[in-house]
Amino acid sequence: MSGVQTRKVKSDEEGMRLDRWFKTHFPQVRHGELEKFLRKGQVRVAGGRVKANRRLEKGEEIRIPPLSDAPTEKKPRVPNKADAEAVRRLIVFEDDDLIALNKPFGLAVQGGTNTKQHLDGMLGALEKNGERPRLVHRLDKDTGGLIIVARTRQAAQRLGDAFKGHDVEKTYWALVAGVPRPHEGTIDLAIAKRMTRVMDGEEERVVPAEGEDAKRALTDYQLIEEAGTVSFLAMRPVTGRTHQLRVHAAAMGCPIVGDGKYGGPDAKIEGVSPKLHLFCRSMTFPHPKTGRKMTLSAPLEGHMLETWKFFSFDRSVKVEWPENLR
Repeated sequence: MSGVQTRKVKSDEEGMRLDRWFKTHFPQVRHGELEKFLRKGQVRVAGGRVKANRRLEKGEEIRIPPLSDAPTEKKPRVPNKADAEAVRRLIVFEDDDLIALNKPFGLAVQGGTNTKQHLDGMLGALEKNGERPRLVHRLDKDTGGLIIVARTRQAAQRLGDAFKGHDVEKTYWALVAGVPRPHEGTIDLAIAKRMTRVMDGEEERVVPAEGEDAKRALTDYQLIEEAGTVSFLAMRPVTGRTHQLRVHAAAMGCPIVGDGKYGGPDAKIEGVSPKLHLFCRSMTFPHPKTGRKMTLSAPLEGHMLETWKFFSFDRSVKVEWPENLR
């Protein structure tokens, strides 16, 4: 490229890190070169200086300096036969506009350093009428459950707007240590990303915080069942902050089982899988074509299914959220 250009962040790119966005669109730019551009202010987002890990928002403009003339668009990889078969088995609902998948625990949604297998790389197997499905939201790698992808660009735009506009109601199931008091309520606790001291140094964590960088976070919760030292909790994130449910559960003294990062030793329960026990059970959202509200759910699987069987928790329970909870 011979001159400076500006690109807008697309709806299906919202939440993507800047360095990953560059890797997708300009694979010839090495990470070290990108860091140099950022230090000099040659790459900017929304007119300001940013870091490589900056999360992008739909519609933001990215300033791109002159780059080499190498190919600028990275073609999505073609899934191998095993990945293609695997992603088809994850489908719990599909129509001409969207696909609902039951993401397994441990499967990353997008690629990154040392992440070769990820959901985004498998979506090519679901291509229809020449259009590759697009991500419109994300789940953490260690969280399982329902994830929605758009079949068309128009559906991606409308679904992306619904997620950004908080027009999507999500219900998560979690196994937590202890029993919350009261049994239902709303956690209103601002959080922010901060460097936190740990045993072997420092790492970035989301923590309860105050100040300009703190963002308000709201989580509704209700106790479904309890079994001695653990509880089956339903959680509804009103806001969509990173690691919000995990931080809020730990803050009220009932960390999610398997969440050593935020719950520490209290998140370890003898006889229960050490993996994170957090699952996106259902979503209610407007259909991208008709606008009518629809609710989709995913059946519990993996280690959480085994845990629910162990404690004889009801896997068919329908969670009802009181209108006057907040």
